[in-house]
Amino acid sequence: MEHKKTYNAMEIKHKSGDIIIEGPISSKELASLDFHEDLTAFRPAPQQHEALVNIAKLPEGRIIIARELNEVVGYVTYVYPDPMERWSEGNMENLIELGAVEVIPRFRGGGVGKALLAVSMMDDAMEDYIILTTEYYWHWDLKGTGLNVWEYRKVMEKMMKVGGLEYYATDEPEISSHPANCLMARIGKRVDPESVQQFDNLRFQNRYMY
Repeated sequence: MEHKKTYNAMEIKHKSGDIIIEGPISSKELASLDFHEDLTAFRPAPQQHEALVNIAKLPEGRIIIARELNEVVGYVTYVYPDPMERWSEGNMENLIELGAVEVIPRFRGGGVGKALLAVSMMDDAMEDYIILTTEYYWHWDLKGTGLNVWEYRKVMEKMMKVGGLEYYATDEPEISSHPANCLMARIGKRVDPESVQQFDNLRFQNRYMY
């Protein structure tokens, strides 16, 4: 499958400063930008910067960034599901995972996360994909936001809905392990029925167990 990527951008007037939301960004350009020290949700900022540069090099990898001048202050990633996860078992070329969304504390609360999702979906190539995201409460910044699990879940759902992602039921064990965890997905307009059926089969693997 050819991985088309069409660059899009949007400017946001935020109370903390003007920022550009843009992408998919090339690995070379991403490597040339500064990376804010507060982008530490998954690993220390320098290592996360390096990880994103490597994702951008992948054929299917897509990174949309929020940029203040020459500094990355937020991002969202799209990549094939981890080989260790159930979602990779179908070896589907048209199934990609929205892997991470992160925005520094200074730019939270101003629609930056939603804008990252909106710019992602401006790319017509996204209509060829099933995009999924797995939300686990133990990844959420409950301490930093002061929200409880259910309030944070609502915030996440609202943000994902801007990108057209909807709630989907599943019997995947980690998602099923806590009621706040969830699977959300967006099925592109050009995705064939066979792929949708394959995705349904990945969502439910224990339906015939007694």
